[in-house]
Amino acid sequence: MATSRTGGGRMLDYLGSKKNLAGSACGLLGLGLTLAGAAGAYWPAVVAGLYGAGALIAPPERPAAPGFPDPAEQLDELRADFDRLRAYLTEVDLPPAAAGRLTELDTLLTALLEPGWVADALATDPESVHALSRAIRQDIPESVDTYTRTRWWTRLNPGTEPPERHLERQLGALRAEAESIATTLRDQETRRQETHTRYLEERGRGQ
Repeated sequence: MATSRTGGGRMLDYLGSKKNLAGSACGLLGLGLTLAGAAGAYWPAVVAGLYGAGALIAPPERPAAPGFPDPAEQLDELRADFDRLRAYLTEVDLPPAAAGRLTELDTLLTALLEPGWVADALATDPESVHALSRAIRQDIPESVDTYTRTRWWTRLNPGTEPPERHLERQLGALRAEAESIATTLRDQETRRQETHTRYLEERGRGQ
């Protein structure tokens, strides 16, 4: 959100700006012409005009671009959160079917986040990184926690749909999403290989 600045602050900014520096340099040129006798009686207008011309031709001030986290650093943070999630999951008692789904999902996420060329390819795809971040930091813990709370209520009110069925479906959907990410990364590598092949063939024909 933009914040207001005092007149003194804006003045200090302008004094150090490129426009003021360029205008001042041209104004000094005008003073030099005055001392040389070339400006005559109109020297104030000459100096002011040259200052204005210098300020106009100076490039505008460009605000510094914001710095964003390096993709590799983002993946390091995501790996740390994944480790915390896995520690939490070891404390939860899950039914065999849901535990099996969770193991499959864990294996796939581990392979995608493992440092190496796969993670390097993942770092170039912000949408995939966002999807994995959402799954690890929100979807998986929320699904498991909801199951745990719903299971307690089901024991008080038997006869309703078992909550583990919903958990199995949720984990299955998250596994499918992770598989889609893996497919996307594989397709990117395939296209990169095909592009390199065409480049080498065209280079060979050119020779």
